[in-house]
Amino acid sequence: MRCTRVYVLYVTMIQIRNVRDALHRRLKSRAALAGMSLSDYLLSEIRQVAERPTLEELRARLERSPAMTPSVAPARAVRAERDRR
Repeated sequence: MRCTRVYVLYVTMIQIRNVRDALHRRLKSRAALAGMSLSDYLLSEIRQVAERPTLEELRARLERSPAMTPSVAPARAVRAERDRR
């Protein structure tokens, strides 16, 4: 007797509860307009959310970047721009 191993690819699932009907309809409609299933549409949306840095990540990035000193005083730059108009 031959032993066959079956490897199953497990994919993590996310379940969202308590979604109001109106919101579900709106999301399903947007998915249809995009030519996507609701699952694919929502996956696309949450990928975009996950790729955006959080406020804390942005703050940390700003703290690591070197301070900049403007070559022209801001007030002088604003005055020059106003005078051009």
